[in-house]
Amino acid sequence: MIYIIIPLVIIIVLTVMAFLSRRKHIQEISEMEQEKLQIQSEPIFEEMTKVKQLNMTGETEEMFERWRNTWTEVVDDRLHNVDLLLLDAEGQVDRFRFKKATETEKQIREILNECEKEMRTILQELNELIGSEERNRFEIETVKEHHRAARKKILAHQYAFGPAVEPLEKEWESFNPRFEEYDALIENGNYLQAREIVIVLGAKEERFSFLLDEIPTLLNELQTKIPAALREMRKGIIEMEGQEYYLGHLKMPSRFDKIEQQIADLRQLLARLDVEEVAVEVNEIHDEIESFYDVLEEEVSSRHYVDEHLDQMLDLFEELQYAIPDTIEEVKFVQQSYRLNENEVIIPQMALQKLNALAKRIEIFIERQDAKNLAYSAQQIELQELVEELDAISEAHSKFSNRIKNLRIDENLVRSRIVTLAQQLQIADRNLHRANIPGIPDDMNVQLEEADEQIFIVKQSLEEVPLNMALVESYVQKADAVVTDVCAKAEDMIENALLVERIIQYGNRYRASHPEVHNKLLKAEESFMQCRYLRALEEAGTAVEEVEPGALKKIQGMIQVKA
Repeated sequence: MIYIIIPLVIIIVLTVMAFLSRRKHIQEISEMEQEKLQIQSEPIFEEMTKVKQLNMTGETEEMFERWRNTWTEVVDDRLHNVDLLLLDAEGQVDRFRFKKATETEKQIREILNECEKEMRTILQELNELIGSEERNRFEIETVKEHHRAARKKILAHQYAFGPAVEPLEKEWESFNPRFEEYDALIENGNYLQAREIVIVLGAKEERFSFLLDEIPTLLNELQTKIPAALREMRKGIIEMEGQEYYLGHLKMPSRFDKIEQQIADLRQLLARLDVEEVAVEVNEIHDEIESFYDVLEEEVSSRHYVDEHLDQMLDLFEELQYAIPDTIEEVKFVQQSYRLNENEVIIPQMALQKLNALAKRIEIFIERQDAKNLAYSAQQIELQELVEELDAISEAHSKFSNRIKNLRIDENLVRSRIVTLAQQLQIADRNLHRANIPGIPDDMNVQLEEADEQIFIVKQSLEEVPLNMALVESYVQKADAVVTDVCAKAEDMIENALLVERIIQYGNRYRASHPEVHNKLLKAEESFMQCRYLRALEEAGTAVEEVEPGALKKIQGMIQVKA
């Protein structure tokens, strides 16, 4: 049975595969036949007849004949060949010669693709030709209309174009041969070549319109605006020089002459219709003229500065000439009472040396100003330097002078401060002795003595002659820190002692019921009597907190309420 079933299954599988392949090939053949019919049904000849409305000569006639011959070949030869190949393919499929059928189908597909490609090429060239004719007709009329308008504009406004009139007329006339060439191409049916002429004429017309718009504007700049600006500046320079402004360093007249020569050269460039280069140079000239206005405005501004600050500078200089020597004499007197740092003592002498050196520069500055051969902008720069250096001298002198004057004030402040510190220390000592405590710890007595000693050192330093205030101020700062610290510690110790007493009193209620609390409170009382108040506070607080958590905070609240 096995030898029978296996061959039978193989035969069935092969049969199924054969019929599936046959079905696939039949479907492929049907699709290609539909494609062939679709190509045949395309109205290519009807589309080609649209060309007959054009001049059927030259290029147009050649293209029409080529399209007709190509499409005739496609329909009569290639598609007919496709019909024959389709029949062959059907027969091959019916005889189950699938490999041969595949080769035939591939050949049919290649022919159909070529036919479709030829069809698309014909339609594309056809549309391009017809579209070129339509665009040519519209665009050439636009160019001719602008051309006629340009002629009227040149004739009506010749003065506005100046030396460019003749070159513009030649440029205008250069359109006519191209118009004639275009008409000849259209007459001969060469629409695609005519399209190239239209594109060239369009760009040429755009350039010509640009020239007609730009040349009058540039010519107006060269003939009117720029010369007027130069005349105005020449007049302004004369007026400023009459007002004692020195402008020789700017060399403006020679720069004006250069611009005027440049204007003449630019007119020649304009006559050659080199508009772009002229426009660039005209903008550069305007920028240069603006820079002239800027430097002249700077001179005016600098003069205002010099007029405003010169007298102020001289007044300050004269004031320092008297003030610094007075300060030097005052230092000699102050040194009898106060000891000054060596670096401080030489400050007024150094200031006087700088002032004397500055005096020579000021003298030279005044001489150059009187000679009227220095621009105000240069005067401003030099005057600013003098003012800055003089201000620096004045500031250093003022700081030193105030320092000298404040020595007596600082001495009095130190004496007042030391009295205050002594009172604070006395109050802290009195509070310790008046407090209901067993005694004052040794370390507290040591700190009180140290604070008292620091106050004594300050008092002793105040008795020295001459008085060294820098040293005194360092002593008083140390005394202040020591006194402030010991007073704070004394206050904390008194508060801790009071809190220990209250905690022990509060904990007495637990002595009978809690022997461990009784023992800890006894230790706290012993520490309290030994003047170890912080340790006693820890021991008493721990004992009470063990039997009544939060009791310590409760006791502190009660003390604050009573206070």
